[in-house]
Amino acid sequence: MKAEGIEYEQRMTLLEDVTYPRPLLELLEAAYGMYRRGHPWVADHELSTKTVARDMYERAMTFTEYISFYQLARSEGLVLRYLADAYKALKQTVPDEAKTDELIDLVEWLGELVRQTDNSLLDEWERLRNPEAEIAAPVPGDDRPPAVTSNARAFRVLVRNELFRRVELAARRRYFDLGEMDAESGWDATAWQDALRPYFDEHNDIGTGANARGPALLIIEQLADRWNVRQILDDPAGDHDWGISAQVDLAASDEAGTAVVRIVDVNQL
Repeated sequence: MKAEGIEYEQRMTLLEDVTYPRPLLELLEAAYGMYRRGHPWVADHELSTKTVARDMYERAMTFTEYISFYQLARSEGLVLRYLADAYKALKQTVPDEAKTDELIDLVEWLGELVRQTDNSLLDEWERLRNPEAEIAAPVPGDDRPPAVTSNARAFRVLVRNELFRRVELAARRRYFDLGEMDAESGWDATAWQDALRPYFDEHNDIGTGANARGPALLIIEQLADRWNVRQILDDPAGDHDWGISAQVDLAASDEAGTAVVRIVDVNQL
């Protein structure tokens, strides 16, 4: 705006209208208004929607990738504490009857993401919250988080996120980025482009909406040392015969603290 010659006062006024995506804001404001009628003591507090956890979940990013994406290295501690607080709020305040499978998946994923980054932020809280639960006390001198595969539900979300990141990049035909992710397993940019060319000869695009990232389009075969997975592509014709086949190395995942995915094939069945 400065380069366009807009005066300082006008720039400050325009910046007040700059915000972040706030889906369901109208619905949330209406619900909060109804809540305040029966709980007048909350009237002093305005509804302030947040977007960090939602944005990270929709982008299917790890904590490190999210910090790098927004260049938040100087504030990563603040972001991590915010995510830990979001996890605690979801665990404590949402009644069990209101928890859908999708919400449970998100909560488990969020807790595991924080725990793998800094397990001390949650483990002590969990012990205080559930003193009778079987939560292992930390071993002196050992600050390693628990094995990421030990929480099967959260790990399943991590696997789904890793595959969906590739779906999003494939939908945008960003073969270089795909090659950077999977070159070690033999899938460089050229391999991805060659594999997807027949798909785009048949279809114009790859779906990336809610149905595309849902569990219905992810097939998982759980073996003792690995998971064999098939991420089905949401093609516009609804044939669902194209997909990405991969293997998830469980031991390597525990070592890395996240899902380690190796692409096997991208093909039409």
